[in-house]
Amino acid sequence: MDFPNFSELSEEPILFHFEEIEYKLHEPEKLIKWIQSTIETEEKKLHSLSFIFCKDKYLHHINVTYLDHDTLTDVITFPYSENDSTIEGDIYISLERIIENAKKFNVSTLHELKRVMIHGVLHLCGYSDKTEEEAKEMRSKENFYLAAYST
Repeated sequence: MDFPNFSELSEEPILFHFEEIEYKLHEPEKLIKWIQSTIETEEKKLHSLSFIFCKDKYLHHINVTYLDHDTLTDVITFPYSENDSTIEGDIYISLERIIENAKKFNVSTLHELKRVMIHGVLHLCGYSDKTEEEAKEMRSKENFYLAAYST
């Protein structure tokens, strides 16, 4: 498997790709507006952003090959911008992990998907979740933007 930079493939600022999986996103236009609004609220400029939805096996291969982590995960974010104020990157999401985690946390699959999507966006905006304090701030931001999605 080759590792493409999906953000270089189109003129559109936000794209959705599906690798080795079929899935129909719920209200993709609304998701795009929500993501754009989040980026603007974080005072960043959107250059290009691709979401790549895949299976566990696909994301695990990326995790092992590029990050040297031999674990399953729900999301991996690759930033490409050399400028802290510009958002450019790819966000890989395992739909199998989303479905599993939605059951585990007793939330809808759509809710968990939106949480993971915005989690990846927040990483591109400069947030980390390596420490307990950073993870708490990240969760607070996720909750804030999830609430904003409904309005």
